[in-house]
Amino acid sequence: MYGKFKDHLIKEINDIHEAGLFKNERIIASPQKAEIKLDTGQEVLNFCANNYLGLSNHPELIKAAKDGLETHGYGMSSVRFICGTTDLHKILEKKIADFMGTEDTILYAAAFDANGGVFEPLLTAEDAIISDSLNHASIIDGVRLCKAQRYRYPNADMDALEEVLKQAQAQRFRVIVTDGVFSMDGNVAPVDKMVELAEKYDAMMMVDECHSHGVVGKTGRGVTEHFNIRGKVDIITGTLGKAFGGAVGGFTTGRKEIIEMLRQRSRPYLFSNSLPPAVVSAGIRMFDMMNETNELQDKLHRNTEYFMEKMLAAGFDIKPTRSAICAVMLYDAKLSQDMAAKLLEEGIYVIGFYYPVVPKGEARIRVQLSAGHEMEHLDKAIAAFTKVGKELGVLKN
Repeated sequence: MYGKFKDHLIKEINDIHEAGLFKNERIIASPQKAEIKLDTGQEVLNFCANNYLGLSNHPELIKAAKDGLETHGYGMSSVRFICGTTDLHKILEKKIADFMGTEDTILYAAAFDANGGVFEPLLTAEDAIISDSLNHASIIDGVRLCKAQRYRYPNADMDALEEVLKQAQAQRFRVIVTDGVFSMDGNVAPVDKMVELAEKYDAMMMVDECHSHGVVGKTGRGVTEHFNIRGKVDIITGTLGKAFGGAVGGFTTGRKEIIEMLRQRSRPYLFSNSLPPAVVSAGIRMFDMMNETNELQDKLHRNTEYFMEKMLAAGFDIKPTRSAICAVMLYDAKLSQDMAAKLLEEGIYVIGFYYPVVPKGEARIRVQLSAGHEMEHLDKAIAAFTKVGKELGVLKN
């Protein structure tokens, strides 16, 4: 049988190549930071990492990770409810809850697991999940694992959301779920208006803050801080793999009864090894750093504002953003790959995004700014984008 299946796979892979949609993986041979080295020996500036605060190679986190190894070993070899819970895990969960202004937190191996494991333990066929059309794949998969009635509304369309909420009054419990920052466009969800609608139509609120934690809000506490609605969102999911150190690990934080039910019934939590001590120890230090200074958030915001202003002035088609994501719209899949390849020749590491990662005809290069970038990095990237943009005829000016 595999011979036939192999032929099928080869054809599918060739079709992906011919459509210009094949994803190649570049290999980094250095720590993750603003300036990286590839296995080819080329040194480039990285503008496509989720390393928003520049913490992925921070010496304080490296030291904390080493301390965790020394005091608690390499791995846990267990899930949490058997023998996979250490004092470090409980400390980190409390620090996350304190940082977010919530009642309790549960850790997962990844944020994908946090979103995948949140709906099924809480909701049944009697209930409703109301989801934004551009929500992350992990939310979509989590919804599929749950028997609740599914509703969907167009991205950030509050009139459409209200109509869906009216329809969902037929169900017992309702939860509205949205990304805080939509990872491909960089726009911030109008969570303040969503909370108002949730209160009006007796619904709960869930926000995935993976791309907004550390980025949005004056002190990086995300959209709940940005809109001054801390305490009004029932469920928040997040990650340690982006702004918060860039390693692995996800979490759900919110109402204590919800978190307790997830501890009892959330399958990714019950059946996955607990996070290794080095990661947890570094996470504890990271939240301490977040509470000590706002320097990194301030620098990130300055970098983002400067880069956006200069790129718009150069004539690029860029989606509006209040995050650290700058979507340079190209619309054609092959063009996005060609431009990314030419930018790499100029020493700028970015990736073209195209279907199925974004809708057909919406290809782009997603630039992600970081507090790790210095002004000379930004100027070099802007100059390279402008040069290549002129060569490929994508500038509006």
